[in-house]
Amino acid sequence: MLQVNHSLIRFWETEFTFLKPKKNKKGDRQFTKQDIEMLQLIYSLVKEKGYTLQGAKDFIKSKAHKNDEQAEVLASLHKLRAFLTELRNGLDSQ
Repeated sequence: MLQVNHSLIRFWETEFTFLKPKKNKKGDRQFTKQDIEMLQLIYSLVKEKGYTLQGAKDFIKSKAHKNDEQAEVLASLHKLRAFLTELRNGLDSQ
Protein backbone atom coordinates (compact mmCIF):
# COMPACT_ATOMS: atom_id res chain seq x y z
CA MET A 1 0.00 0.00 0.00
CA LEU A 2 2.77 2.44 0.90
CA GLN A 3 5.24 0.84 -1.48
CA VAL A 4 8.04 0.64 1.11
CA ASN A 5 10.11 -2.29 2.34
CA HIS A 6 8.69 -4.44 5.10
CA SER A 7 11.81 -3.73 7.11
CA LEU A 8 10.93 -0.02 7.17
CA ILE A 9 7.48 -0.82 8.61
CA ARG A 10 9.10 -3.02 11.27
CA PHE A 11 11.58 -0.22 12.03
CA TRP A 12 8.74 2.27 12.44
CA GLU A 13 7.07 -0.16 14.86
CA THR A 14 10.13 0.07 17.11
CA GLU A 15 10.36 3.85 16.80
CA PHE A 16 6.67 4.68 17.22
CA THR A 17 5.53 2.82 20.32
CA PHE A 18 1.83 3.34 19.59
CA LEU A 19 2.14 1.07 16.54
CA LYS A 20 1.35 -2.36 17.94
CA PRO A 21 -0.08 -4.59 15.22
CA LYS A 22 -1.41 -7.92 16.36
CA LYS A 23 0.49 -10.98 15.24
CA ASN A 24 -0.91 -14.38 14.43
CA LYS A 25 0.73 -17.66 15.45
CA LYS A 26 3.03 -17.51 12.43
CA GLY A 27 4.14 -14.01 13.39
CA ASP A 28 2.40 -12.27 10.49
CA ARG A 29 1.37 -8.75 11.38
CA GLN A 30 -2.31 -7.88 11.26
CA PHE A 31 -2.77 -4.13 11.05
CA THR A 32 -6.00 -2.44 12.12
CA LYS A 33 -7.52 0.43 10.19
CA GLN A 34 -6.12 2.80 12.83
CA ASP A 35 -2.62 1.29 12.43
CA ILE A 36 -2.79 1.80 8.67
CA GLU A 37 -3.91 5.42 9.09
CA MET A 38 -0.98 6.02 11.45
CA LEU A 39 1.45 4.40 9.01
CA GLN A 40 0.12 6.63 6.24
CA LEU A 41 0.56 9.68 8.47
CA ILE A 42 4.11 8.64 9.38
CA TYR A 43 4.91 8.01 5.72
CA SER A 44 3.53 11.39 4.76
CA LEU A 45 5.48 13.21 7.45
CA VAL A 46 8.79 11.42 6.99
CA LYS A 47 8.93 10.63 3.29
CA GLU A 48 6.89 13.40 1.72
CA LYS A 49 7.30 16.35 4.07
CA GLY A 50 10.85 15.56 5.20
CA TYR A 51 10.27 15.36 8.95
CA THR A 52 12.83 13.60 11.10
CA LEU A 53 11.57 10.66 13.13
CA GLN A 54 11.63 12.78 16.28
CA GLY A 55 9.83 15.58 14.47
CA ALA A 56 7.14 13.15 13.32
CA LYS A 57 6.76 11.82 16.88
CA ASP A 58 6.40 15.36 18.22
CA PHE A 59 3.86 16.25 15.53
CA ILE A 60 1.74 13.18 16.30
CA LYS A 61 1.89 13.86 20.05
CA SER A 62 0.81 17.47 19.56
CA LYS A 63 -2.01 16.32 17.29
CA ALA A 64 -3.17 13.85 19.95
CA HIS A 65 -3.02 16.63 22.56
CA LYS A 66 -5.16 18.87 20.35
CA ASN A 67 -7.68 16.05 19.93
CA ASP A 68 -7.88 15.68 23.73
CA GLU A 69 -8.51 19.41 24.10
CA GLN A 70 -11.23 19.30 21.43
CA ALA A 71 -12.91 16.40 23.21
CA GLU A 72 -12.95 18.41 26.46
CA VAL A 73 -14.47 21.42 24.70
CA LEU A 74 -17.13 19.25 23.06
CA ALA A 75 -18.05 17.67 26.39
CA SER A 76 -18.36 21.12 27.93
CA LEU A 77 -20.57 22.30 25.05
CA HIS A 78 -22.81 19.23 25.40
CA LYS A 79 -23.28 19.99 29.11
CA LEU A 80 -24.08 23.61 28.32
CA ARG A 81 -26.60 22.58 25.67
CA ALA A 82 -28.30 20.18 28.08
CA PHE A 83 -28.51 22.93 30.69
CA LEU A 84 -29.97 25.43 28.19
CA THR A 85 -32.48 22.88 26.91
CA GLU A 86 -33.56 22.17 30.47
CA LEU A 87 -33.88 25.89 31.15
CA ARG A 88 -35.95 26.41 27.98
CA ASN A 89 -38.24 23.52 28.88
CA GLY A 90 -38.72 25.02 32.33
CA LEU A 91 -39.68 28.37 30.82
CA ASP A 92 -42.04 26.74 28.30
CA SER A 93 -43.93 24.92 31.04
CA GLN A 94 -44.69 28.14 32.96
